Amino acid sequence: MNTSYDLPSQSSSGVAIQQNRVLRNTYMLLAASMIPTILGAAIGIQMQFSFMAGSPLIGFLLFMGISIAFMYGIERNKNSGLGVALLLGFTFFMGLMLSRILQFALGFSNGASMIALAAGGSGAIFFTMSSIAAVSKRDFSSMGKFLFAGVILVLLASIANLFFQIPVLSLVISAAIVGIFSAYILYDINRIVRGGETNYISATLAVYLDIYNVFVSLLQLIMALTGERD
Repeated sequence: MNTSYDLPSQSSSGVAIQQNRVLRNTYMLLAASMIPTILGAAIGIQMQFSFMAGSPLIGFLLFMGISIAFMYGIERNKNSGLGVALLLGFTFFMGLMLSRILQFALGFSNGASMIALAAGGSGAIFFTMSSIAAVSKRDFSSMGKFLFAGVILVLLASIANLFFQIPVLSLVISAAIVGIFSAYILYDINRIVRGGETNYISATLAVYLDIYNVFVSLLQLIMALTGERD
């Protein structure tokens, strides 16, 4: 009788240990991924890196193509060390891409403080959402379809605004991205906690993109609302 009752407990304990391991490895790799991101951004600022600035649409499409190629390679090799190397290479590329908005922000007299505020705000959002995801007994997996639909709508609006260049629409898009990807942090961390994601490389990629998008859009909002010229 005792054996029959102990087996489910042992099985549940094993699953919990695995989930904790995936979450711990995700946080460790996520922290490591910030190093090439910062390095790429610093090099980009130093070199005044500009990715197809003269043709925003072509630049956007090329950026998406390179990003998708990286993400495909990461997913294909997520069970090997090559997956980690590709992820770190991708984060370096994303740091380079980040340098352009950072250069623009530093053109303001309060540029450094706005970047710090965006970084602090992104960190606070990540801490809040990941804490809720980790301690809540609720399953947030049902959010996935709505969040994906929101991303598609924002993507289409962003492409349209490349042509129309409407400042108010840019603000609305940035606010929507902050909201959507903040919710994605909750969704992605909750998937790890509940065993829906068992590969820490895939998990890190997802959460990294969430934080990256929150930071960029939050910085755009802060610049629009508080930017000061000399």
